[in-house]
Amino acid sequence: MRIAVLKETASGETRVAASPETVKRFIALGASVAVQAGAGLSAAISDEEYAAAGAEVVGDAAKGADIVLGVQGPDPKALKGANAGAWIVAGLDPFGQRARVDEYAKAGFEALAMEFMPRITRAQSMDILSSQSNLAGYKAVIEAANAYGRAFPMMMTAAGTVSAAKAFVMGVGVAGLQAIATARRLGAQVSATDVRSATKEQIQSLGAKPIFVESVKGIEGEGAGGYATEMSAEYQKAQAELVSSHIAKQDIVITTALIPGRAAPRLISDAQIASMKPGSVIFDLAVAQGGNVEGSKPDETVVKHGVKIIGFSNTPAHLAADASALFARNLYNFLSAFWDKDAGRPVLDEEIGDAIRLTKDGKVVNERLLG
Repeated sequence: MRIAVLKETASGETRVAASPETVKRFIALGASVAVQAGAGLSAAISDEEYAAAGAEVVGDAAKGADIVLGVQGPDPKALKGANAGAWIVAGLDPFGQRARVDEYAKAGFEALAMEFMPRITRAQSMDILSSQSNLAGYKAVIEAANAYGRAFPMMMTAAGTVSAAKAFVMGVGVAGLQAIATARRLGAQVSATDVRSATKEQIQSLGAKPIFVESVKGIEGEGAGGYATEMSAEYQKAQAELVSSHIAKQDIVITTALIPGRAAPRLISDAQIASMKPGSVIFDLAVAQGGNVEGSKPDETVVKHGVKIIGFSNTPAHLAADASALFARNLYNFLSAFWDKDAGRPVLDEEIGDAIRLTKDGKVVNERLLG
């Protein structure tokens, strides 16, 4: 069983799909590991570190590979030389890169989309969305604090008192919870909202103030697998009114709302931005999927009505070393959980295998892509 780790080629991608730690663990399972030369440099991992861990550092890692690991889906041309039926294990962006998925099928590869990992207890350690979102929530607050130009905590000095910044987090998934915790650590007064009523206690547990629509009952916003669903028109109207009054008082706003397979929902309008104080900052974590904020642009600072709107097309890539370490563990946890010693390779079960498998035997087989 030969596992290949490719160098990422997508613009702005600094992460790598394996670490020296996971290379050692794969070898302990009985696999051999080939790492493409330079694959880890942008994540502060040298070729020498991979070699010391037991990997073969080569120019063409895909040659003879049974499993190819990536952060993002590799270009099918980069897979030339991989064995027939080889697994492609990565974040494959199945909805955004459907043409590439079709190419994997045509080439006979078995593509496994890690972002389709079901949110069940035994798969938590394999969940790339959670591990990367956790870091993204942290980074969003740090970047917002840097752009803000004022202090976050209240400071009492001989020259006078500096008031604490007011931070508002919209969307309380993994990224939102980490954003709340980080803003609290920096000393801000933090509030948060979400369409899922169950998150109210989570917000309070982190010391933040929950901002929820109370006038519209019976709308939980909880979808399958713990993901948020789209809100009803009634709820959207009520939330917009509540947010408009609250957002005008905020210094920092972090938006995190995403719905898998769909464009990011619009949370903040131009009129709401105009109500904020000049010098305020909005970080749009969903900017790469269309944005939660009207007028936000990936990797650009947009100033509207004196408010800075920022967001990265790939936020975890701005924390390459830690993001790579966590991503690599997700992939190892996944493959090792299904490792069959007799077969000398992983053998997937139906629950997880059917959920993440996109292609097999020359066809696209995932129901989410066939519906």
